[in-house]
Amino acid sequence: MPSISESGSRRILGRLKETMAEPAEGQVRLNNVVRLIAAEMGTDVCSVYLFRDEETLELCATEGLNQEAVHQTRMRLGEGLVGRVAKHTKPVNTANAPAERGFRYMPETGEEIFSAFLGVPIQRLGERMGVLVVQSKEARAYSEDDIYALEVVAMVLAEMAELGAFVGEGAALAAPHQAPNMLRGGVAQEGTALGHVFLHEPRVVVTNPFADDADAESARLRAAIDALRISVDEMLSDASGGDGDHMQVLEAYRMFANSKGWLRRMEQDIARGLSAEAAVEKEQSAARARMQQVTDAYLRERLSDLDDLSNRLLRLLTGQGADTGVEMPDDPILIARNIGPGELLSYGRVLRGIILEEGSVGSHATIVARALAIPLVIHAQGITANALSGDEVIVDGEQGIVHLRPEDSVRKAFQDKVAMAAKAQERYASIRRVPASTVEGPTIGLHMNAGLMADLPSLPSSGAEGVGLFRTELQFLIRNQMPRRRELADIYKRVMDAAAGRPVVFRTLDIGSDKVLPFMKPTEEPNPALGWRAIRVGLDRKGVLRMQLQALLRAAEGRPLSVMFPFIAQFDEFKEARQHLLDMVARQEQQGEVLPSELRIGAMLETPSLAYAPRQFYEMADFISIGGNDLKQFFFAADRENERVRRRYDTLNVSFLTFLEQIVARCAETDTPLSFCGEDAGRPLEAACFAAIGLRSLSMRPASIGPVKHLLRKTNLKELAATIDAARESGAQSVRPAVKAWFAAQGLTV
Repeated sequence: MPSISESGSRRILGRLKETMAEPAEGQVRLNNVVRLIAAEMGTDVCSVYLFRDEETLELCATEGLNQEAVHQTRMRLGEGLVGRVAKHTKPVNTANAPAERGFRYMPETGEEIFSAFLGVPIQRLGERMGVLVVQSKEARAYSEDDIYALEVVAMVLAEMAELGAFVGEGAALAAPHQAPNMLRGGVAQEGTALGHVFLHEPRVVVTNPFADDADAESARLRAAIDALRISVDEMLSDASGGDGDHMQVLEAYRMFANSKGWLRRMEQDIARGLSAEAAVEKEQSAARARMQQVTDAYLRERLSDLDDLSNRLLRLLTGQGADTGVEMPDDPILIARNIGPGELLSYGRVLRGIILEEGSVGSHATIVARALAIPLVIHAQGITANALSGDEVIVDGEQGIVHLRPEDSVRKAFQDKVAMAAKAQERYASIRRVPASTVEGPTIGLHMNAGLMADLPSLPSSGAEGVGLFRTELQFLIRNQMPRRRELADIYKRVMDAAAGRPVVFRTLDIGSDKVLPFMKPTEEPNPALGWRAIRVGLDRKGVLRMQLQALLRAAEGRPLSVMFPFIAQFDEFKEARQHLLDMVARQEQQGEVLPSELRIGAMLETPSLAYAPRQFYEMADFISIGGNDLKQFFFAADRENERVRRRYDTLNVSFLTFLEQIVARCAETDTPLSFCGEDAGRPLEAACFAAIGLRSLSMRPASIGPVKHLLRKTNLKELAATIDAARESGAQSVRPAVKAWFAAQGLTV
């Protein structure tokens, strides 16, 4: 049997366009489509399988198989040849399907008499929607032209399905973007929010995938390509003389924009009958499919560049630019694949929540979201494909769950939860100005974490005694070039002014790992969390460290100054960093500058090794802050970026609490002030246990201070410590169950 020609492919699309234009119900239209494809391609069978849920495919229409099997035959993702096509988003072409590895016989379909099999994925921009299959009795392999033609048809079917052309009864034919959807992701910033979707990059909708005039479509494509090339050249011109890595990215843009192969493939798609927009999307989908298979970081970045250029080209072709006319709702929940810190800051505190398809717990966006106290869920796979601007959405940053278009029962339960939280906040407001004094025990100092000037207004209202951690890296991350010393000094001065006499602990630049400066060449490391980061960068790039230290000294203007060095792993690192600061003090004094009235130099204890540093370290440090997030991941050897393991180990694990007690004891020997800083400090149950083992200062996000203070003021630390000891002696792995039972016996719900 001859393979289908280019003119044949164009004829199929022409007839498909006529079929789609006929008034018909979704199921009837789908039946007409498979009948048409089977006839035009000269095959005995054509079938369409669509996803009814993320893991299950359903036979939704067929020409050639038993009609009784429609909406009855189902298979799991990866099951059989159809499931393999769906899972790997790659065609399967075989002359002898029953002999193929993984073949699954479906007796109800009557397919045992068909040997040849060709299946291609139905997908749109990386979103798997189903599988299009043709089969023949004749044992033959389909040609490259046949595969190409079927892929073009599958792409059009995906576009039409996106527009609701096949809506009918059953989950597989449900109207797109209407059904409730729950997605699980990772917690990056705690908190909950109910609002409406605002897409950072609104979806480009291709309303007509068919080419009425191939020559005219090619001309439109070339005009858009020319405009794209001009815009890339302008970006390069504007960036000339800038950072080399930034220029390399733009040069990669230029390379793709001028790629003859890219243009040739899209023009071939147009010749087959696709519109210019559909041709761009077809190539973009192919790039995204390749991106999912590539493990090399450099190649993934290049494919990502191509993906971004495709989006730009689509906006030029459709006129659906950045200003789409979609107004931001009053209660916006921002949804994006990923977002940079500068872009996120441009939205400000107007956002109720953020949902990212990618991201990480230590990414720039996460740092900004924490600074702005905006709930953030990351790794919400499929959210950008499923959400439309204006959809109602619930962000549960406590559990890492997103409810898109929630059902009434889910919405009601969430609203009840919010109402209870609001009542609790009223209760916390009444104790805002009173100390966190425990029952017949010591008072615990509660401080807030900050990283932006925008955080400081919440200092008085939060009930915090000061800023236990001010992250200085944000001022570097949101810039495209190194900030000047004068700029930094002005920022630090305004921070101290806003604190109005309350203490502020400035942590020096904590970069590296996944916090890469835009103007700094990234380094490929097999394990960045254990690599060149934080103080290691500072000690190797002494000029940057000294510039920052000098800015801090100038900002103090005679006031007390507290400086903390991050990620200290051994005593010598602290001594060297401390000496740099003392050298800057001596230099300031020589120049007649005003010195801080008091200088406190401390370290973050984030590595287990520092807990066993010589006694001289504890004597030399003016204060120590336990960096709980990093210390916990290194203690348990559990990457906090890895959702499979980061929740596996409990902070109230007996081993970890015992380790913390050892640190408390060493600090007590030298009378060194000790605090705990991190997410766990803001959880009331954990905070109470920290206080019970001897920690007297905690630093957390502002919203956590009220709940923590409320519980501490009702806690007898001696009794709680005894409960912890009893659980430890019993051989329990974690003290959590015993502690929760003890609080319940006191009539306290945690």
